[in-house]
Amino acid sequence: MDQLKSMVRAMAAQASRADALEREIKTLKARNADADERIKRLMQILKAYDRARFGRRSEKLGSAAADDEGAQQAFLFEEIETGISALRAQVGTGQASQQKRASRPRKGFPPHLERVEVVIEPEDLPEHAGKQKVLIGEDTSERLDVIPAKFRVIVTRRPKYAFKGWDGVIQALAPAHIIKSGLPTEALLAQIAVSKYADGLPLYRQEGIYARDGVELDRRLMAQWMGRTGFELDMLADHVLGEILKGDRVFADETSLPTLAPGTGSTKKAWLWAYARDDSTFGGSGPPMVAYRFEESRSGDCVRRHLAGYRGILQVDGYAAYNKLARKGAGNDVPLLAGCWAHSRRRFYELHAAGDSRVATTTVERMADLWKLEAEVRGQSPEARAVARQAVSAPIVTELFTLWEQTLPRISGKSKLSP
Repeated sequence: MDQLKSMVRAMAAQASRADALEREIKTLKARNADADERIKRLMQILKAYDRARFGRRSEKLGSAAADDEGAQQAFLFEEIETGISALRAQVGTGQASQQKRASRPRKGFPPHLERVEVVIEPEDLPEHAGKQKVLIGEDTSERLDVIPAKFRVIVTRRPKYAFKGWDGVIQALAPAHIIKSGLPTEALLAQIAVSKYADGLPLYRQEGIYARDGVELDRRLMAQWMGRTGFELDMLADHVLGEILKGDRVFADETSLPTLAPGTGSTKKAWLWAYARDDSTFGGSGPPMVAYRFEESRSGDCVRRHLAGYRGILQVDGYAAYNKLARKGAGNDVPLLAGCWAHSRRRFYELHAAGDSRVATTTVERMADLWKLEAEVRGQSPEARAVARQAVSAPIVTELFTLWEQTLPRISGKSKLSP
């Protein structure tokens, strides 16, 4: 009788556990369904954002407000992507039978990175005794690792010597430094400069980062270092621009740059002029270079001062300041201006995308053949490119100009197609 009661109690307990497991399974399924729905909704938001962000490219920098808004949006959607990954990890926890995700092709790491090989040998078990192992293959995987940056102190000793029985002391000269008798090495100056100007990390944030390592570097002190570093780099910047102006072709452009206005607590508009040289697509062997010049003005005097003495081909957009370089009656003492097809295409493309003009659509479609040819002949000799352009590009350009000349008399001066 007691045995029967025990069996009944065991069956009741088992049924209770089964009910609890069933309730837990239902709860987990509901959570997974909710997580899947949240992931789906977040992915839809991300796709819409990506279309808005990358669906249409812009070739110039926006205002400071637009830049801040873009940075905030990027931060927001980075957080969404992080949340999606966390949800997926939560859903996948404890699911041993979860379907294995199909492997995606992975882009290899750059070859210049150091490779540290770790070989994991199988464990020697008792049943392996007396048997000879033969290597028949191996599985290899790569993971990206990082060695965190760390501070160190360079101690430089310069011993002093004297000769017995002779007067005088000898000692090696102190090495030259950018900051004389200062704390930083040139490597630290480069670290601060790259973080500030290339990575957009202000000095006050760097001050906090370095403080975590117990290194106190005042932002005002680092600002002084950056001023001195900029002064020392002036000659390098001048050299780069000089090398660029030795080229037969130079690309020029300018863009607005919000700049702090000292004493006002606000920003003002300044300008960054860029001059580039890249002959790699023309069969040249010289390295690509770009030089920047900061100005508080966008006037033609700036570009005239930057390019003084240049006589080659200057590829520009339609900004009128460049036209002052090619003044009439100057003969060969001025650069030859070359228009930019990409800039001329931009306004046609805007009308084409809006569906407002059949002429704009025809223009964009015919210009596509020009880009196609350039992609095919890129890197070939100048002679080969000239032959291809005369055979393919010249008829297209003639056709486009004929279309524009026929269209221009028929449109209003207020039309967006009007020059």
